[in-house]
Amino acid sequence: MTFFNPCEPPIRCKQEHLDVQDLAGLLRLRWKVGNITLFSGFYTRIDQTFLLWGLVTAGIFFTAQFVPLSWSFQAILWSTVTLIGTAIMAVLTLFWVKVERVSWILYSWAILMISGLVLTDCSIFAGWGGLLLHLCDLWLGLSAIGYFCTGLGLRSRTFIAIGLTHLFAIGLLPFVAPWQYLTTGIVIAGCLILLSELQWDMRSPIDNTLLTEEEKEFNRIQQQLRQISATVGK
Repeated sequence: MTFFNPCEPPIRCKQEHLDVQDLAGLLRLRWKVGNITLFSGFYTRIDQTFLLWGLVTAGIFFTAQFVPLSWSFQAILWSTVTLIGTAIMAVLTLFWVKVERVSWILYSWAILMISGLVLTDCSIFAGWGGLLLHLCDLWLGLSAIGYFCTGLGLRSRTFIAIGLTHLFAIGLLPFVAPWQYLTTGIVIAGCLILLSELQWDMRSPIDNTLLTEEEKEFNRIQQQLRQISATVGK
């Protein structure tokens, strides 16, 4: 038995036949001007979490690169936003991770975010100059750890690859020193937006006592429909 699911490509267009845990809190967007559709898409709560952190990350690093605000003000502002984002992440993903029995992944990300926040604030307010010069390395490294944990927990090649991308970006920073915050923001936010827009691979579905028998049967039917769609697509 292989560790990863060989039946799924690492990344592809979003699947239409969603399980109960994905349908909970599903957000559908459709923007039209007259008869012309400008955008049409749907976002599960996991996708919404990726979008949330993508926007927060872009705001943090693009502000650090381009906006002449004091580091102290930015630390207070973005610490508040990060804590709020962490709480929203927990609310959005709690049901999904419980059904998939990977609650530890959520806790890992929360610990990583809060640890990074504490270290960043200490570097600014306590004058830890050595760390202050390597904040981009810090956040890329913490993100890589989070993606590796997610990849192992979900048995996903996509998350492992994104974790490696973040490690590669750390090695790239010395070559883009004047633009390291912009580069870091593009890498972290870009990966998050990519994950929200596409379907990533994970292990085969599992049964969970959290779901009713009717919900389990619904998920089995959805899985069969996804397999049929994948076969037809080939």
